[in-house]
Amino acid sequence: MNEALTARSLNILRTLVGFDTVSRHSNLALIDWVENLLTENGAVCTRVPSPCGKKANLLARIGQDAPGGIVLSGHTDVVPVDGQIWDSEPFTLTQKGNMLFGRGTADMKSFIAVCLSLVPFFKEHVQKRPIYLALSYDEEVGCLGVPHLLAHTAQHLAHRPAFAVIGEPTMMQVVTAHKGVLSFETVVHGLEAHSSQPQLGINAVHIACELVVFLKDIAAELASTGLRDERFMPPYSTVHVGVINGGTARNIIARECSFTWEIRPLPTDNADTIASRFFAHCQAQEAELKKNYAGAAITSKPISRMTGVTLPPEGEAAASAVMRCAHSNQQHAVSFGTEAGVFQEHGIPAIICGPGNIEQAHKPNEFVEISQLNACADFLMRLAQEPCQ
Repeated sequence: MNEALTARSLNILRTLVGFDTVSRHSNLALIDWVENLLTENGAVCTRVPSPCGKKANLLARIGQDAPGGIVLSGHTDVVPVDGQIWDSEPFTLTQKGNMLFGRGTADMKSFIAVCLSLVPFFKEHVQKRPIYLALSYDEEVGCLGVPHLLAHTAQHLAHRPAFAVIGEPTMMQVVTAHKGVLSFETVVHGLEAHSSQPQLGINAVHIACELVVFLKDIAAELASTGLRDERFMPPYSTVHVGVINGGTARNIIARECSFTWEIRPLPTDNADTIASRFFAHCQAQEAELKKNYAGAAITSKPISRMTGVTLPPEGEAAASAVMRCAHSNQQHAVSFGTEAGVFQEHGIPAIICGPGNIEQAHKPNEFVEISQLNACADFLMRLAQEPCQ
């Protein structure tokens, strides 16, 4: 990768990091800027807005509309920085030696920046098949945007792309398998009373804590006797409680308590079966509570579902092509989720390969190394010229 291309990638990344695209905010300013850049370089762009109209996916085609296209896919949203202690401004790209700090540098605006920096190269070298850039919204809160993008693709593209490369941070390793995610919010509805008379109330916080312990026990069982796949770390399905909120005051028996939790199953495990054990336990607990108070309830609602990924047989040729271009002879598996499963549900084999380290994602002082951007650019230039259809 030459110095001019490196500088172009850094300038684009600086701009992308400067857009505060935390999932609770709009991404339209970033989409406007990217669409203008792509249009100026001759790409054919299509927006696919969110139902509320405050966000949008962007699909861009570089090259002729022909079979065998490759999708380069990235999400535009990032996780919050609330409560984190940063040594630099998170939405300003800060360079320290070979490291570039800022929210989204690893996850995953660097991949998008490299793709955009290579648009002139793609225009010149893509001959028989197009390159598609697919930018989505709300990946971080459950892959909410990409289904709308792919539904549009299925209806309006004359030719289905051959495969997709999801540029999540893998240190440019080729990943063909990852765990899924199934998340819920559970709410316990109890009965308020004075804390000096606990027998007159139903303490929702106490009930919720008992349910959290039940999930913890399921997690321990999965770790000790559940399915195992040594490609993953950890090599078993996991259950995790992330947030709990409840109660009104120290001296009031809590009327309500909620908590959010998730299952990250191996691709061969069934998250719905795991969740059903918890729901059956909740149903039994609720029946006991209602004996004392008819208004007591335990409810759960799904928050997000991210499909686990294994490489389908029709994706073997794509994986081989990606491995050649990445100068890799090994396929890897990771425990974090991506949009790859949504692509495969729409009949497009997906391989995960991108710059940066997932260990830097979601943390304060998130960073990516410049050498990773250069490695990504070299990979994408080889991929664009890869003869495999």
